[in-house]
Amino acid sequence: MQSLHQLLERLSDGSCDARLTELYAPNADSAALDAARQRAIGAAQGFQTAFSPDGSAPAALFSGPGRTEIGGNHTDHQHGHVLCGSVNLDTLACAGPNGLNVVRIHSEGYAPLEISLDQLEAVPAEKNTSAALVRGVAAGFAQRGKTVGGFDAYVTSNVLSGSGLSSSAAYEVLVGNIFNHLFCEDSFTPMELAQIGQMAENVYFGKPCGLMDQAASAVGSAVAIDFKDPAAPVVRRIDFDFDHCGYALCIVDTGSCHADLTDDYASIPQEMCAVAAHFGKTVLRDVDRSEVLEAIPSLRVRCGDRAVLRALHFFHDDLRAAQEADALAAGNFQRFLDLVNQSGRSSAELLQNVIAGNDPREQAVALSLAMAQEALEGQGAVRVHGGGFAGTIQAFVPVERLEHFRSVMEGVLGLGKCHVLRIRPVGGCVVFAND
Repeated sequence: MQSLHQLLERLSDGSCDARLTELYAPNADSAALDAARQRAIGAAQGFQTAFSPDGSAPAALFSGPGRTEIGGNHTDHQHGHVLCGSVNLDTLACAGPNGLNVVRIHSEGYAPLEISLDQLEAVPAEKNTSAALVRGVAAGFAQRGKTVGGFDAYVTSNVLSGSGLSSSAAYEVLVGNIFNHLFCEDSFTPMELAQIGQMAENVYFGKPCGLMDQAASAVGSAVAIDFKDPAAPVVRRIDFDFDHCGYALCIVDTGSCHADLTDDYASIPQEMCAVAAHFGKTVLRDVDRSEVLEAIPSLRVRCGDRAVLRALHFFHDDLRAAQEADALAAGNFQRFLDLVNQSGRSSAELLQNVIAGNDPREQAVALSLAMAQEALEGQGAVRVHGGGFAGTIQAFVPVERLEHFRSVMEGVLGLGKCHVLRIRPVGGCVVFAND
């Protein structure tokens, strides 16, 4: 592996520009390339300050991108279909082996971490921390028969916190790629790294999650996933050129807070599963929609009207997610937009995850959706993004209306609330190693 000094030289002389362009500068955008180069140099210099003042330590660049949910709102926990994608915001690391059995990480803006790999069992006190994710990912490799060693890393991230872009999955995929390259000769596939990350988040970090976040980050581009068998989900990469479709992907921060919404979130899987239980099943994927339609009178009594509506949302949005993937694969972007709008209406009217129940005066998500529709004037598409009730919305905006859209949304929500992203064609990866 090249030394840190050599890596800095190659970043400065343009040797890495082709790779940086692929990841961060679509259409050979010189300003974006310049920013990406400076960010990579900054990560390498951070590594130098923390671990190798003389620049002699081996070092490479690694990336774990954030992800966006595109289709299938609250379908994954019912073993349904989803459509998601990696985005151009990522967690970037300059990292190299340290010859120890210890992982040492300096993350920009956070206290340094030091994790001994002598213990790969979950540590209860580490729950909800980055240390738990690192230990869990290392354990995932060990469970698959691989011995990994220690590394040093300087990490910087521009994945928006609380944006629904899954910064935790980006971190897991980043760490997985570092272990995979440094100690496993890149022998693990992106999906295997995603499964390791999911295990780390579920068991070590203590947060139940499906495989959608990690799969989107690890595989890259748009990804269609069928969770019918959650132990072996079927993953299909959709190679659609989002950069030349004439639309911008916007994630809008509504300014609302996820605090005190646990009951709202939990009610969705609880009510969907209650409908499934009426038919002796655990999830709605194993129930026929026709059975639910025939049983609505009894379901209203047993489960309540909202549960019935949420079940109907699942059946429709599960189908839509698969149809959206097919539309993109066929290059039919207008069909895709129509389906996204249908999904957005279903989330608002049937799933009912747009308005939280704790304070009717605060309806930031619903208001943001309404303002987005006003700004789009029947063009493009808009939907709630992720779990709902608070957080972000997603819009596909015609590029010629982008500045108007941003002006309208930020005029209501505040400057910096409308983030223009792109679907990144590459998932978690080694950015530059020159081994």
